[in-house]
Amino acid sequence: MMDNRFATALVIACVLSLISTIYLAASIGTDFWYEYRNSSPPENYSEIKATWDDFTGEDEKSYTEALFRWNGTIGLWRRCITMAENSYWFNSPTEMVTRCVSFSLSDQFMEKYKDPGNHNSGSDLNRTYLWRLQFLLPFVSLGLMCFGALIGVCACACRSLYPAIATGVLHFLAGLCTLGSVGCYVAGIELLHQKLTPPEEVQGQFGWSFCLACVSAPLQFMAAALFIWAARTNRKEFTLLKAYRVA
Repeated sequence: MMDNRFATALVIACVLSLISTIYLAASIGTDFWYEYRNSSPPENYSEIKATWDDFTGEDEKSYTEALFRWNGTIGLWRRCITMAENSYWFNSPTEMVTRCVSFSLSDQFMEKYKDPGNHNSGSDLNRTYLWRLQFLLPFVSLGLMCFGALIGVCACACRSLYPAIATGVLHFLAGLCTLGSVGCYVAGIELLHQKLTPPEEVQGQFGWSFCLACVSAPLQFMAAALFIWAARTNRKEFTLLKAYRVA
């Protein structure tokens, strides 16, 4: 029969694992990893149309400058700007709408250049691989946690606590992947801003999607520690009890 301490630890670990999975999935699916705030966005129709044409293209410099001008947000899958709806030359903009463009799979693996927008400047390997890792690592993290949950279900079916060690190890690796993704994103943003400096009137900050990923990593580490502690301690006590009965 399982000790109440271990049962409580497993329940808490499962709750932490579930919360971290929800947070990480929400951060992957939303567009607020980084936000730009411009105090004086453009108002004339010609500039609005030119901005949208630049924003929908694949050129990194063009869509980044559009993010600067139009209170843009960017996530792992999409980039969005907030612009006026029906802003023609004969009327003033009245309603602001958010329009988004998704990154295609080829965009995720596209090379980044030393001079953004200049394809002749050579490939920037640091930014290229940071961009790819920030996209791949969260999915690896989710996959590890799902595999760990599957092992946990099998452990329950077998009425054994020892496989929970594997679940804990997988959660620890998932936490490292999540933390790595956050680190890659921060480094990528900093390197981009060194090459494309936002104007003085534009303020940039990390958004709530990024914060969800930051919170998810320590939750994964705590769940991993509880899984491993419960499995190892229960195993030791079972071994001692068995030796005592033999003696």
